[in-house]
Amino acid sequence: MTKAFEKLESPRSTGSSATTKRLIPYGGYYANRTPDHDPELTETGPGTPLGEYMRRFWQPVCMSMELTDTPRFLKILCEELVAFRDGSGRVGVLHAHCVHRGASLEYGAIQERGIKCCYHGMVFDVDGSCLHVPFPKGEEKEAEKYACSIQQGAYKAIERNGLVFAYMGPPDEEPPFPEWEQDFTVLPGDELVPYSNFQHCNWLQVQDNAADNFHPTALHAAKNVVDGHFQGTTFDEVGAASMEVAPDMQFIPIHQGRGLACAGARRVDKDKMFLRIQHQVLPNLSLHAYTSEDGSKKKLFSRFHIIRWTVPVDDENSKMIGWRVMGPGIDTRGVGDKSLVGYETIDFLEGQVAMRRPERFGKYKLEDIPPIPSNHRERHNYKEAQYAPGDYEAIISQRPIAVHALENPTKFDAGLYAFRKMLRDAVRGTNAAAAAQGFAQWLRDVNGAPNSYCSGNVFELPLADSIEQEVANRRQLARKAVAILTEADHLHGTERAEFVKARFDELERSLKS
Repeated sequence: MTKAFEKLESPRSTGSSATTKRLIPYGGYYANRTPDHDPELTETGPGTPLGEYMRRFWQPVCMSMELTDTPRFLKILCEELVAFRDGSGRVGVLHAHCVHRGASLEYGAIQERGIKCCYHGMVFDVDGSCLHVPFPKGEEKEAEKYACSIQQGAYKAIERNGLVFAYMGPPDEEPPFPEWEQDFTVLPGDELVPYSNFQHCNWLQVQDNAADNFHPTALHAAKNVVDGHFQGTTFDEVGAASMEVAPDMQFIPIHQGRGLACAGARRVDKDKMFLRIQHQVLPNLSLHAYTSEDGSKKKLFSRFHIIRWTVPVDDENSKMIGWRVMGPGIDTRGVGDKSLVGYETIDFLEGQVAMRRPERFGKYKLEDIPPIPSNHRERHNYKEAQYAPGDYEAIISQRPIAVHALENPTKFDAGLYAFRKMLRDAVRGTNAAAAAQGFAQWLRDVNGAPNSYCSGNVFELPLADSIEQEVANRRQLARKAVAILTEADHLHGTERAEFVKARFDELERSLKS
């Protein structure tokens, strides 16, 4: 706590208790020194505690569309990498600098099998083995011997629905790829649409925002925009006054501390209650319920709308990369726009990205998109962002790495603090179930297909006669809904959905009586 807000000795005190809490007017001088950031939860380079933890999980590194006829330079977890698809269709994720003399493989030539370094012609396969060394004719045996002595750093890569994932940890500790809800199952007619958005700040403050279910009441309310200066869908994007109502939040650890259910109940009107349950998963996954719910119709157990990893680029940059579920099954209001979901674009919240007004790009190729600005204050739309800031501005303006020691949290911040503690316990091994080996074993136990608690629901629950009973109903609804999802965790697919819907229906009736 900074000196301006700590208990200070009062020079006017005469009693035995000589300390009182004082707020000093114009006391900026006493608060002008910035403490260090929290390295345990923010630094992700090789050898760091969090970096080693994250490397034991599959991480998305880029979109499939980024793999063109030239290699794609990437930086992930502070490592410089190159991703490519060779002529046979295999995806490679290699260390960027050639093991021979250090030239970057981003200038390499993609081969039918592997990639060839531009500098001396070494060819490396997707597993890092050296396939060819260009020794002079007659020295083939020496070339073969040399090829067997070197290996390019490589990580196993897989593709899922337009995203490329890499496992960057020890090969013998590779966990199953987590096919949440059995391959992220969506309803017939719906699809997983990939996207990737760069963030000019540390990964944790982006992840914190996902657990902060309170901020939409201010940040995404058009009434708070300066003189109505906003365009696009940044504000009032949900289309329901209910999202501008402060939610009553309950934060409940689930899956033995491997995740957190963030259940927010808020009233749509005097007859309906909107319960939105988000699911935070260690170390950097978040699963989000429908973002455009207007609460007009009863709805029980609506599934994913956003599946998102917050991937560290380095300690001061990150990216949100995942899928937006599109289609009539989830988007019951039909407000989504698939053409605006992709590389550096997102349809539902323009302020999520560094480059606003993605509709300018229309149908684009990767090379047609302007480069991501290096500094958020140097953007062409900086003034526009000041008028109508979105998540991007709120998150990156907390400093390149947010300083937790300067925070003064309220009770509605409890979710992100709970998640930070869960992450710290996992990194330290305090919670063995959430430690890397425990997490991997759990994924094996559930055949790589765990269930999510993510759910959007509208209950027909009339306004209570008193504010005390209304508060009690909201909190009981949230806690009991999470308990029902826990009870259904051993079920899968349609069986689980029907069980949850029936129990939610019973819960609604019990709260009415």
